[in-house]
Amino acid sequence: MDIAALPAIMNAASLKDANETAPEATRRDEEIRAKAKEFEAVFIAEMLSHAGLDKAVSENSGHGGEAFSRMLVEAYAEQLADKGGFGLADQIYRQLKGQSS
Repeated sequence: MDIAALPAIMNAASLKDANETAPEATRRDEEIRAKAKEFEAVFIAEMLSHAGLDKAVSENSGHGGEAFSRMLVEAYAEQLADKGGFGLADQIYRQLKGQSS
């Protein structure tokens, strides 16, 4: 890649963003927010698992109980993330939104 061509490429990218229609921008914004929330849910699920919640739920219940407890932890994590979680999704969203502008 020619370094001299870099400013032209960057200008073309910013013009593309400027010409983006409102529905496309809204769709991309919603997609960024959803992915940030999804990441926070996965993060919370891992924290709950490492804290021992999955083992506490599946104590003496065999393989079925282990699978159920993992699903339960994931459901709890999704609900926590939907309710605002730790604010991690908001921070990730703001960071990604700033980079996409």
